[in-house]
Amino acid sequence: MNLAAISHYADQRNCFCLHGGLFRIRIQVAKGDMSEVILHYQDKYIPVDREDTREKVTMKKVSSDLYHDYYEADVTIDMLCLRYFFELNGQDEMRRYYGDYRFFEHAPDNVEAMFDMPQILREEECFNTPQWAVGKTVYQIFPTRFASSKPVDPAVWYKAPIGAFDDLGGDLKGITERLPYLKDLGVDILYLTPIFRSNSSHKYDIIDYYEIDPSLGTADDLHTLIDTAHEMGMYVMLDAVFNHTSPDFFAFRNIKQNGVHSPYINWYYMDEFPIFYGTREKKPNFKSFAYYGGMPKLNMANEKTADYFVQVALHYVREFHIDGWRLDVADEIGHAFWKKLRYCLKAENPNVFIVGENWHYAPDFLTGDEWDSLMNYPFYKALTGLICYNRLSAEGFLAELGFLKGQYQSQVLPLLWNMMDSHDVERFIHTAGHDKQKQKLAAAIMLLFPGIPMIYYGDEVGLEGAFDPDNRRGMLWSKQKADMDMHAWYKSLLALRKRYPALASGECAIAADDTTGLVTIQVDDTTLAVMNVTGEELLWSNLDETREFDKQLLSYRSSRDLLSGREFTGKLSGNEVVVLKHS
Repeated sequence: MNLAAISHYADQRNCFCLHGGLFRIRIQVAKGDMSEVILHYQDKYIPVDREDTREKVTMKKVSSDLYHDYYEADVTIDMLCLRYFFELNGQDEMRRYYGDYRFFEHAPDNVEAMFDMPQILREEECFNTPQWAVGKTVYQIFPTRFASSKPVDPAVWYKAPIGAFDDLGGDLKGITERLPYLKDLGVDILYLTPIFRSNSSHKYDIIDYYEIDPSLGTADDLHTLIDTAHEMGMYVMLDAVFNHTSPDFFAFRNIKQNGVHSPYINWYYMDEFPIFYGTREKKPNFKSFAYYGGMPKLNMANEKTADYFVQVALHYVREFHIDGWRLDVADEIGHAFWKKLRYCLKAENPNVFIVGENWHYAPDFLTGDEWDSLMNYPFYKALTGLICYNRLSAEGFLAELGFLKGQYQSQVLPLLWNMMDSHDVERFIHTAGHDKQKQKLAAAIMLLFPGIPMIYYGDEVGLEGAFDPDNRRGMLWSKQKADMDMHAWYKSLLALRKRYPALASGECAIAADDTTGLVTIQVDDTTLAVMNVTGEELLWSNLDETREFDKQLLSYRSSRDLLSGREFTGKLSGNEVVVLKHS
């Protein structure tokens, strides 16, 4: 037994409230090391020799990564405080007990040798997430490039490659006019990149947070968009750019005018005067986003700055009834601000959905008092590593995701924004070497795996694009330019996702096998999604019935593919996906 690999923390990481008196306790062990893990628990305030308060439950292995297995047990508690320890039974027949961060050869008979869980008394710490978002699909829109309510010149709209300063004329009215298209596609949540006054096409350098950029429309246009989306059963989220502003934002403009005497001097991180905006060779003399002088960084540790931007966030929840905020560059802003923002937003509307942008594993932001979820870039990296770069095998891919499942609180998992690309990376079709079948495979994995898939506008019609800004081309509205076969593929996957809610919630068993190169999802007792993540053809006649993985596949020899509507032939081409239903 590898004792060094065993890890458990008696805090929000591994011991957390699901709802009411239901708690989940988790432990990490070496991969393949245990034959059984048992959780023993009892009341902290009742003597140990009172057997009527002692309980035990066999823990379930719920996830694995490359090096570890993760076991969980749910306990319903009607006591003030819990003491507990783990019984670890190894494959090598060794048995150890683990309590209070120590190992024992015999079961602890003293509560001081057990873990302590006072979280039961702290009901306000239960991680409450917006349940309306579970099972939904996000559609990311870059407003200036998605749709225009005015006539456009096709030569301008479909320009490729596209530059950072190309003005295509997309607007809010154009998005409203295209809501029937989005509803028919099957998406639920519209996430709009910034729409506030700015001099750029991307609008991440905001001049005025209380004004809709005139090129996009008016406040009335935003009201109409949100109200219409709500009437159609869809939701709208906006982009909160609270890490930095434009140099023309009123506070920075005042600093430019008054220097160290400005009342806003502490709203930013100013090193010296006169202000220097930087060059390719030299950084600005103030903190900024990515050393770009056009985006000076805000000091959210300053109370007045934080208060101002909390009010901005509240304004759009109160006045426009938006359903959530996506938080830009969220990991570069301190925890204190996010805690304050969450407290104020949830007091206004407990169902507001708060999603942070963080490109990495970020458990410290997801403990129930800051974000509800995040943009799941680890999923993106694993997906491209599997399909585009051949860095991961089928089992390696699942192990990457298994790490997240074993680490994040369970409430977060169905809300993670899984993506195959975004406005900050090249289009997946470009990364995949313009291989359409690889994009279909990636879309199937994204749309059928647990979590909230995020479709970047145009992916569903084969929109191309290299790195920013070329990944922000005009949406393909011409059916002569759009890939309607790809559109049908996305639409069928989205319909399947709605038909089987267990896909989104994570209740389906997912497996991977490097021998066959397959990833499978047991959708229900009679339905199996099968994804060939290699470029090689696989014949059912070559499967080995002595292997458990193959045995399951062989049970679907006589079945129908729900995606194509055809009878399954027992052959799976490279990168092909089928969803098999027993005939």
